[in-house]
Amino acid sequence: QVRLVESGGGSVQAGDSLRLSCKASGRTFNDHGMGWFRQAPGKEREFVAGLTWNGGRTKYAASVTGRFTISRNNAENSVSLQMGSLKPEDTAVYTCAASWSSRTEVQQSPSEYNYWGQGTQVTVSS
Repeated sequence: QVRLVESGGGSVQAGDSLRLSCKASGRTFNDHGMGWFRQAPGKEREFVAGLTWNGGRTKYAASVTGRFTISRNNAENSVSLQMGSLKPEDTAVYTCAASWSSRTEVQQSPSEYNYWGQGTQVTVSS
């Protein structure tokens, strides 16, 4: 069992940076790949970024490549998403998730993720 709690969301201006954090509890965090997803009003949940159990492999959505960086600290049971050059279209609820099947190869489908946080709102104004 993995429990996930996000923090770091907020309201920023276009071009600003923001760092999201996700703290995990549970003995099996290190066994799971981790991902960040987002969902804007009226839109489906979409994959943003993910990494394998040791961070050795990462994957990003095309829309955030070069602007966002995902990382994890297994000693602290945490995963972060550093977001830069934010755009209004990045506005969404961001949720971290843990995936057993992503431990060695990053999965992008939400159905591959076993545990989900509650989400944190990110609002980017122009």
